[in-house]
Amino acid sequence: MNTYKALNKQVFFSGRFSLVPIRFEDRYLIMQWRNEQIYHLRQAKPLTREDQDSYFENVVTKLFNHEQPSQLLFSFLEDGICIGYGGLVHINWIDKNAEVSFILDTALEKERFQEIWLIFLKLIELVAFHDLSLHKIYTYAFDLRPHLYEALTNGGFFEDAKLKAHAIFEGRAIDVVIHSRINQNIQLVLANKNDVEITFQWAIDKKVRQFSFNKEEIIFEEHKSWFTAKLLDPNCLYYILKRGAERVGSIRVDYNHETNIGLISYLISSNFHGNGYGTKILQLLEELASTKFEIIHLRALVMKTNEASVRIFNKLSYDLISDKKEILTFSKTISK
Repeated sequence: MNTYKALNKQVFFSGRFSLVPIRFEDRYLIMQWRNEQIYHLRQAKPLTREDQDSYFENVVTKLFNHEQPSQLLFSFLEDGICIGYGGLVHINWIDKNAEVSFILDTALEKERFQEIWLIFLKLIELVAFHDLSLHKIYTYAFDLRPHLYEALTNGGFFEDAKLKAHAIFEGRAIDVVIHSRINQNIQLVLANKNDVEITFQWAIDKKVRQFSFNKEEIIFEEHKSWFTAKLLDPNCLYYILKRGAERVGSIRVDYNHETNIGLISYLISSNFHGNGYGTKILQLLEELASTKFEIIHLRALVMKTNEASVRIFNKLSYDLISDKKEILTFSKTISK
């Protein structure tokens, strides 16, 4: 397997899917897909085998040995079989940004477009943000495939710009749409004693407390005692969600070893409401849980009036296992 000098890690996994440095053996499949989908590509004419051989021999092979190549291309595999290819192109190493490019096996586009695009975006983010520490990635797309925008939005991208009448397609001017995602260095870190003050401020915030089960007044000294006890409890996982140096929210799992059930409690600072951090904090928790436990049944109690949280748990495929008066109970099994 070829390896990229620019990367610390070469293969990126998500279940049965993986990104590997582009394979010479996949070049004719890639040529076929590009020719079949030429309508949405910046490609002037159908490729021939000679064109493809020349490109791989004269362009692709030189990418592997550069410390800062103009592009990093990958074969996208499902169970070891190539079903697409893409990567980071037009890499700007000074401003730390790159365009995301991806082409899926044409035969899979109709039935699996959203599924596979979302997996690819997750993997290419690992390359861009975790390995290369880029600041921003973006897509440049002719305004011909609205279903692509749905995948990008679901993958955390936002519409950055629309270039009006920017390209010519079949003799008419069409728009180009640019979607972007910025590396916000979002991560979960273990809570510590220095978080007692901000967690207290979150706990007494009216916007945060409106969906809390505890409506009684919270006194700082009582909160400090409770907080300290949680930090010392071996059955409690307590994390702070950080964006760079900023603390965005918290999530806690109280774990029962006999039942393998972990009860989730989370909140997002009202300063960051409406920005998708509720979904992100749960996704990061699930990733951590899958490394710490052979199996864990995550549970969450949610007030019916908390429509935002209800949407998030539904979106993340939690099962509704109880619906009692004002409270819904969601559950999801996580395993290694």
